[in-house]
Amino acid sequence: MFKKSLGVAALLALSSSPVLAHRFWIIPSTSVLSGENAWVSFDAAISNNLFFANHVAAPLQSLIATGPDGKAVEVQNGKEGKIRTTFDIELTKPGTYKVASVRSMLSAQWKEGEETKRWRGPAAEFAKQNLKGKPELKVFENQTRVETVVTSGEPSNEVLKPTGKGLELVVDKNHPNDLFAGEKASFGLALNGKAAPNVKITVVKGDDRYRNEPGETEVTTNENGIFEVSFSEPGRYWLNATLESEAGEFEGVPMGSRVSYTTTFEVLPE
Repeated sequence: MFKKSLGVAALLALSSSPVLAHRFWIIPSTSVLSGENAWVSFDAAISNNLFFANHVAAPLQSLIATGPDGKAVEVQNGKEGKIRTTFDIELTKPGTYKVASVRSMLSAQWKEGEETKRWRGPAAEFAKQNLKGKPELKVFENQTRVETVVTSGEPSNEVLKPTGKGLELVVDKNHPNDLFAGEKASFGLALNGKAAPNVKITVVKGDDRYRNEPGETEVTTNENGIFEVSFSEPGRYWLNATLESEAGEFEGVPMGSRVSYTTTFEVLPE
């Protein structure tokens, strides 16, 4: 069904990391805990301002929790509201847990007068939208990963190993639950299991609703897919990388490809 014209090399050559007007985030009530059988509550939303729910709730059914042993953890007390999704997980074992939303879907945009219209959904539903022939119609194949991690006791790395699918963070020198203001952190970025060089990454401190300047920091991965970032202040941060490319056609309509990775993490005082 998909007719692709560019491979990974071309995808990387066309890479970019736009900060989207609406940003998807998952935020835990606490990222580092001690003691047995601790609970963590999460908020998840897509919003204009970071960690301030004001647009649309994250889809609850897309959220998956994984424990330090790599096994699934039950998402409990879930509720998807209009602008925010909330849920809990119980940390019954020591180590690092991951909560992620991983989605693949099709989107389309076209013009109606001066207005840009958009649709998003499964590829199988595209034909039912009767969009062919719309002015400036273009479809996009989207692969997104949005995640966060929390730790009970000592941090562990088992759950942080890349799956080899899509754009992912590679943890080596620093752990995302062990970051401090005034220190430099080093991570890697991988695309389909291989180092992703020359990818622009955007880091934004939360609570941008209360700042005149967005406070974005941009860094770029080196030839080995490694990047470094420093944090001048403690707080909650949002990190995003997005790759875009032309990808041939879908049912006769020009198609682009978007692959993105987003995570949130907490930086503690020195």
